Formats: sequence, C-alpha cells, structure tokens
Amino acid sequence: MLTVHLRVTDAATTRPLPVRVRVSGPDGAQYAPLGFSPEFPGGRNEAVGGQLRVGRERWFYTDGACELPLPAGVPLRVQAAKGPEWVPLDETVTLGAGQISLRFALSRWADTRADGWAAVDTRCHFLPPHAALLEARVEDLDVANLLAVPFPLLALDANTYATVPNLTAFSGQAPALDGGGSAVYVNTFNAHPVLGKVALLNSHRPVLPLTFGGEEPDDWGVCDWADQCHRKGGLVVWADAFEPAGGISGGEALVAAVLGKVDAIEVVQKPGRSPLLPWVYRLWDAGVRVPLVGASAKDSNAVRLGVTRTYVRLGEGGRASSGAEAVPAGPPDPTAGARAGGNVSSWVAAVRRGRTFVTAGPLLDLVLDGPRATATARAQASEPRVELIVNGTVAAAGEGSATAAVNEPGWVAARVTGTAGFAHTSPVAVGSAVRKPEAVAALVALIEQTRDWAETLGRFANPKRKQTLLDRCAEATQRLAGTS
Repeated sequence: MLTVHLRVTDAATTRPLPVRVRVSGPDGAQYAPLGFSPEFPGGRNEAVGGQLRVGRERWFYTDGACELPLPAGVPLRVQAAKGPEWVPLDETVTLGAGQISLRFALSRWADTRADGWAAVDTRCHFLPPHAALLEARVEDLDVANLLAVPFPLLALDANTYATVPNLTAFSGQAPALDGGGSAVYVNTFNAHPVLGKVALLNSHRPVLPLTFGGEEPDDWGVCDWADQCHRKGGLVVWADAFEPAGGISGGEALVAAVLGKVDAIEVVQKPGRSPLLPWVYRLWDAGVRVPLVGASAKDSNAVRLGVTRTYVRLGEGGRASSGAEAVPAGPPDPTAGARAGGNVSSWVAAVRRGRTFVTAGPLLDLVLDGPRATATARAQASEPRVELIVNGTVAAAGEGSATAAVNEPGWVAARVTGTAGFAHTSPVAVGSAVRKPEAVAALVALIEQTRDWAETLGRFANPKRKQTLLDRCAEATQRLAGTS
C-alpha cells in the first residue's frame, strides 16, 4: 500500500477546493483517508459529521486535500463531489510504482452567487459546529443553521438522561463559526408532540422551553414560541407542516401561520405521511401566502447537508422573482451571496419577503412581468420539466421553461418535478389576496381538530392556558373567514 496525497482544486482558480471524496477498488473495497474509518455509524446522533453514507457508498469530507493508503497497479475509481452547482468528478486511475500523489480539478456549471443568490440550509442537528462548517463549505452553502434539540441519552450507568446537544454553542444572530465563505449559526428547534414543531432562527437569545406537553402539562403554546422569537429578532419556520400527530393535522402551528406568526414553511426531501404541497396550496388559496424554505434536516451520517436547500435572492433587478413581492429596480449585487454567511440579516429579511426557492438539485427562477409569468429551470445533467402554478392549477409546462398569462388575482409559483429532481418557488402575489371558499373550509376543519383536542385531550394545569389556545383557534378561524 502507498500513502497517497490526494488534492482537488478549483479549475478556475487552482486553489484547494473543499469536497467530499470516495476512492474504491475493482473488488468494491473502499479506502478511507487517514484519520477516518472506512465504516462508521449512520444512526441519529451517532458520531455525526465529516462522513456520509449513501447506500453502500462511503464518502469523506475534506478541505481539498487528504492522504489515503492505496494499492498500486490496480484500477481505482476516484470520485469527488461538491454542491449542486459543480460538475462531479468520476475518474479511474492506476497508481504506478512509487506514485504518491493524485491531482484533480472541479469546475462550476452554474454560479448563482454572481446573480445575487445565497444558499441556506435552514435545519440540521447534532453536528459539532466545526464539522458543520466543513460540510457547509463542501456542499457550497453560505449558511448552515445548526439547531439544538433534546435527545435522550442512555448512559453507561444504565440511566437515560435528557440532553440538548449544541445548546451551549448557541450563537443566535452571530455565526458560531465562519470561514471560506460559509457560516454556521446555532439556534433552537422547539416541538410539541401534537401542536407542532418550529425552527427558531436568528434569535438573539434561546427561546425556552424547547418542549412542552407529552409527560408535562400543555401549558404553553407554539404561538408563544413564535412571539418570543419575533421579539428577539428571529425567524419562525414551521417544520413537519400538516403532518398528522395525535389525531390532528396542522395543530397550533397552523393557527400561528394563519395569524401571521410563521415566516416560512419548511420543505424536506423525506416524504411525510401527508403530502405537503396540496395543503400549502390550500393555505395560499386562502390568502395566507407563507414562503417556502428548504432544509436537509440532517441528523445522521445518512443524510447529506444541503440535500434540500433554500436559495435566497439577496440582489434583485426590478422584477418579482421567486418571491412574494416586487422590489425596487437596481442591479444584482454580485457579492451578496458571498456575504450571506457574515450578514445573516440579509438572507433572513429576504426569506420574510418570500424571495426564495427550495431545491433538491435544479435551479429555478420565476419572473412576473406585468400579466406574464415565466419560469426557467436548469440542471447539470438534464433539462428539467418546469410547471407554472396559478392559484393551485398548472397553467403552463415545458422543458426548461414555461410561460403563461396571469389574468386573475391570487398567486403564481413555479415548480420542477421528474427525474431532474424537485424544486419549488415561494408564491408571487398577483393583485389582492383571494380566499377560495373550499380552501378556507378545509383549513377551518383542521383548526376545529385542534380546538377539539384542546377541549378533550389537552392536559392543562392552568385553565387560562387552555382558554388562550381556544381563543387563538377562534381568531384564526375568523381571520380565514375575513371577519377579523
């Protein structure tokens, strides 16, 4: 075996390029860089960070260089990958006798930063901040949001303890770590087993308690979390939206969304028990146009950071593009994406304004120019099929682009489906908000489920807390009906 120095550079600059690498032999053997084991755990909160399991494949995160023990005289498959805007490397090499170095280069096929976009993963868990920063650089993310979440730990003394990994690393509105154009922020993930889950980002102080309900009384509220987060300058993201729990869907998180206390709805790659988009469309059809954000929800070595991500438009050229509103004219800021890691307020404000699209690969843009909407999509290996959605209905579709006239008030969005992967923009407003009666009725029915749960199953030690939840349900119902 030879100890071989493997280096990967940026083809445009010749500088070392953080990548994840995989080297395998003809017999299927996989070779780990020095300091790593070729086998590692893939369970939740099991040594998360710096390595990735994709089926039988094992990948290792590097800063652009590593050393590997490799055999000479046999064909070796060398793979290197970065984020979705880079062409991956897949080459076969055979080391000669005494050869101790391998050199490769990767190239971009797209550069969204030059157009004023920033790439953000809104939720991951359990990675040490330094590992999160390395993975963010490798996956070409400007921002990774590392969220503290409770985790029961079975200790060697046979007792199970309640722990909250990374809570002591809480950084709020400042990066816990940054470098190489990426930044890691540590905030909190707050959850009730029935009423809903929220990622609370950019809060200058932790929002506590992290949980309520379960074995404890239900004397708190998702709306309380949202209000606290907003008072502390934070961003409220509804996670696992509309997922059934405890016999209800939506819970108090839906109530919070209707009352304007939720800033965005999270989209993840893992499918839920209830399809998300139909309910999101109903929400938009009811006049509640909450933007979308994408998250990997990474909590193990079996999930890639940024596998689903948010692209946030920081610079804008005088058009309504992938967002909920038109913005003043002006040239895109070519450095805006690069600055996103060090200026969290810029991307947070853009999320609030709905200037986002979510993607698991394809790049997507939506332009509303007067009564005409145009969506365009790009992918590295194929021409994606893109659809224009107007008030919940496909108005136009095509390979790579689609255009349609928008002659009625409401909302328009774009999405990509099929083999190229999934992508979806936030809604762009067209005229005044429209409340479709069938959408309002469906959402009101979900709110009634929450009201019934509070009346019959909620465990309230303080009757005032129960009444508060009932009052919020009533207020949300009135808001949907347009009577408040």
